[in-house]
Amino acid sequence: MRIIDLINKNSVRLNLVSKDKSSVVDELVDLVNNSGNLNDKNEYKEAILDREELSTTAIGEGVAIPHAKNKSVTKACLAAGISKEGIDYEAFDDSLSHLFFMIAAPDGANDTHLEVLSRLSTILMDESFRNDLINASSVDEFLNLINTKEKEKFPEEETKEEVVVEDDKSGLPTVLAVTACPTGIAHTFMAAESLIQKAANKGVSIKVETNGSAGVKNALTKEEIENATCIIVAADKNVEMNRFNGKKVIITKVADGIHKADELIDKAVKGDAPIYHASQGSNVEESSDEKESIGRQFYKHLMNGVSHMLPFVVGGGILIALAFLFDDYTINPANFGMNTPLAAFFKTIGGQAFGFMLPVLAGYIAMSIADRPGLAVGFVGGVLASAGYTFGNIMNFADASPVSAGFLGALLAGFVGGYLVLGLKKLFAVLPDALEGIKPVLLYPVFGILLIGLIMLAVNPVVGAINTGLNNFLASMSGTSKIILGTILGAMMAIDMGGPFNKAAYVFGTAQLTVVNAGPEQFAIMAAVMIGGMVPPLAIALATTFFKNRFTESERKSGVVNYVMGLSFITEGAIPFAAADPLHVIPACVIGSGIAGALSMVFGCGLRAPHGGIFVLPTISNPLMYFVALLIGSVVGAILLGVLKKPLDKVN
Repeated sequence: MRIIDLINKNSVRLNLVSKDKSSVVDELVDLVNNSGNLNDKNEYKEAILDREELSTTAIGEGVAIPHAKNKSVTKACLAAGISKEGIDYEAFDDSLSHLFFMIAAPDGANDTHLEVLSRLSTILMDESFRNDLINASSVDEFLNLINTKEKEKFPEEETKEEVVVEDDKSGLPTVLAVTACPTGIAHTFMAAESLIQKAANKGVSIKVETNGSAGVKNALTKEEIENATCIIVAADKNVEMNRFNGKKVIITKVADGIHKADELIDKAVKGDAPIYHASQGSNVEESSDEKESIGRQFYKHLMNGVSHMLPFVVGGGILIALAFLFDDYTINPANFGMNTPLAAFFKTIGGQAFGFMLPVLAGYIAMSIADRPGLAVGFVGGVLASAGYTFGNIMNFADASPVSAGFLGALLAGFVGGYLVLGLKKLFAVLPDALEGIKPVLLYPVFGILLIGLIMLAVNPVVGAINTGLNNFLASMSGTSKIILGTILGAMMAIDMGGPFNKAAYVFGTAQLTVVNAGPEQFAIMAAVMIGGMVPPLAIALATTFFKNRFTESERKSGVVNYVMGLSFITEGAIPFAAADPLHVIPACVIGSGIAGALSMVFGCGLRAPHGGIFVLPTISNPLMYFVALLIGSVVGAILLGVLKKPLDKVN
């Protein structure tokens, strides 16, 4: 598809009257509409604005190429405009834009807009050519310049008859991708957007499936998978993999989907990936050429359990916190949380939900390892760890009482249960094919539950003793040691903002809430963890408000959203800023979060709910000083950002 074939005289304006970005969009949309290829000009404009919200389409060097693919376009076309004075279109190099090309492509077309975008970017690399276009004295001269340059850059097309592209098999994408993170909120969709944008820049057709908190979106079809050159799986939890059997698959972490999208797209286009071989009846990832490290496998299995556990923890934990808020301590201190009917209502429901935390954690770790047969085995192991059963107390030995293995026991149950089932699969592989159907419904659950029961009854006393020692150690902490712990936990929440360090701190905090008869020290840990996660978005929001010259217009708009995300304890709101400028943003946020975590400990704040942000402030012990700690940490982070980041007008 040649550029010159998509543009006509009615869609070219050599002297744009616009002076700012908003008005030039309107003027260019009118030019596109002049081509007669729009059935709804307003809908097309909305599509252009939605694309600009993702990132500016000003590519620098005085050029902007806004584009949209939308059902309002009946036929692919192109509009062009020139501003000799230049317009601020928020280019990444801070240059004014003089040359504007607006691309319109119909929805469902085989990526015409990407091909045109690629061609335009190529021919506009020539500075003298750009100057010739800007100084064109007539529309005919402008179009002739483009025609000549296009023939020069793509001479091979002159030796053959032009053919409409048909190699995309009815528009099926060449590269497919799946993104997933443990919480399914920010990283999942950021990785998807990064891959889509980088593919667009390279003119590569791609479709990305997201495994988010609300379920699978944009699911890959069987036909698309069969047609794809390669599939990228950027995930920190297990996803459905058997469908990719026999295809070239790149398996990596979700962070690479955000930060290494260019490299991943290049590898996928070249087919530089091993053939994926799915194990029968399982989603466990196996590749003949590439194996994941043991540490990464451990992390993925753990995060699969954590991601399924979180709804129970958050929902149940907040209801329990409300029970204490609405109760009267003076009625019966020993029964605090259940003294009034309203408190008892919240405590009972919240307690039931919270009680599923450890079994669900263990069950879904085991399922991540051994697929569905592992779920029941891990779940039962988690129940036994939570209840603290031992051989002594179930056989009524004297002085034998339950010893809860707590969070550590549930982790152990999940991993042991998963690998037990894998062992059983290998053991029973020798059975006749006629018995294949009874394995998942009879053999795996019966033998798996029996074995995990024997193991947990044996290890619960040991793990329970470790738990008791850890809790006693935390209870003994005071003064400087508490402040150091609060600083470390707060800082960990900001180091990678949703990554392994952040998740490790959060899991440690929620684990303390499961301790039987937990004391103030356990609740103080959760308070320090949450405040550390709230600071980064708030620090960025404050910085974009009070240090405006350090941020682009787009970043300032996003900064306002971070007020809400920070107050809601969604640390991931800070990720786009950290990804764009990690050397300045991350240290400022880490210091601010560390200070907030330390102050939370100093002020004796405690949190019984594992989430909720400012909305559970009334349930926090010493809420006023907790808010003060949050404010101080956020302000410090914002000031450091203002100091570390240079004003944009001084950046070369």
